[in-house]
Amino acid sequence: MLIPHPLLGLRDAQEFTYLGDASLLNRPDASSPDAAVAFCDYVYLRDNPAGVHRELWFHEQGDRSWLIVTRNTLTHEILNAELACESAVKSEVLA
Repeated sequence: MLIPHPLLGLRDAQEFTYLGDASLLNRPDASSPDAAVAFCDYVYLRDNPAGVHRELWFHEQGDRSWLIVTRNTLTHEILNAELACESAVKSEVLA
């Protein structure tokens, strides 16, 4: 599988480490009254969707950047890849 790195072009997926669902970037608020329950869910509960999914990938054997890859888990087709830091900035602007 080839991942279209936004800065380096097409790269083999073996250069990357898969972390999981990109929603991991949205950590629970540690100061909230239900923080313990929220962090338990955050750490242990994961979706396993069939279809289009946003995932975190770390370019371990390259520039060590974090990517958010939008991929169809049924076909492995990659629909988009963006730097995670750029996605975080977009989220802050929209909030």
